Amino acid sequence: MMRARSPHATSSSNLGWLSGRPNSTFRGVNLNASRLNTAMPSPISKPLRLSVRCAVRFRPCIDIHKGKVKQIVGSTLRDTKEGGSTLVTNFESDKSAAEFAKLYKEDGLTGGHVIMLGADPLSKSAAMEALHAYPGGLQVGGGINSENALSYIEEGASHVIVTSYVFNNGQMDLERLKDLVHLVGKQRLVLDLSCRKKEGKYAIVTDRWQKFSDVCLDQEILDFLASYSDEFLVHGVDVEGKKLGIDEELVALLGKYSPIPVTYAGGVTVMADLERIKVAGSGCVDVTVGSALDIFGGNLAYRDVVNWHAQQEALTI
Repeated sequence: MMRARSPHATSSSNLGWLSGRPNSTFRGVNLNASRLNTAMPSPISKPLRLSVRCAVRFRPCIDIHKGKVKQIVGSTLRDTKEGGSTLVTNFESDKSAAEFAKLYKEDGLTGGHVIMLGADPLSKSAAMEALHAYPGGLQVGGGINSENALSYIEEGASHVIVTSYVFNNGQMDLERLKDLVHLVGKQRLVLDLSCRKKEGKYAIVTDRWQKFSDVCLDQEILDFLASYSDEFLVHGVDVEGKKLGIDEELVALLGKYSPIPVTYAGGVTVMADLERIKVAGSGCVDVTVGSALDIFGGNLAYRDVVNWHAQQEALTI
């Protein structure tokens, strides 16, 4: 199935808002009114065309913890001091974040994400080095807020990725989201909607995926948040880092309802999982692979995934 999609991150220059929908509310907030109140004067017009996607893309990743490139089971991260029995590390690389960035640049992979798994100076420095190695080719997340977001854009990030700052104390903070849009522009903002299953619904989780928010993914919330962001990044936290297979139900939800580019991460183990994402997401959901890749200590050949990505790109019209 093909459907019109917004241009991908690296080529977007849009600050226009989506057109209004029938009046609706979300937890007491009039969604249309909120959108109208957020609109700001801009000389940049809406995009002149939409691209039609009939294939998915591989989005690479660089996860940084204490300055080192690692693959960690995200759900084991804690805000408290990490004991050896708490943090589960699948892999730690002897290569720097900048080296991985250069590899992705050489292979022509865009829209990858650099995630700082901690706000320590070593991780921030490593992230900056990666951005400098591939300016405009990577998104960055981890501790992003209104005070530092613009600095990462200035250092070479194509986008900033935000979760906990917007979904604060279990609730969506619309004012913070508006502030970020004013600062960096809708076209530079990725919302991380990583989620866990709770009472049959996918609830967005924050604070290193330890806290459930009261926001669940469905068509209404995805439409609403698309008015404030260029892309979504969604980790299936229940399967992330565990190499147990993908969450096909979540992928299907994203493929059916996301009106903007969306990337899924979590559970990819073998090449067949990439095809499962392609089918479940109706060709509209991009994919990130972490722990399973041989460059991160796994058994799935990075080169095979890159070649698969090139085949998908050839199908894009």
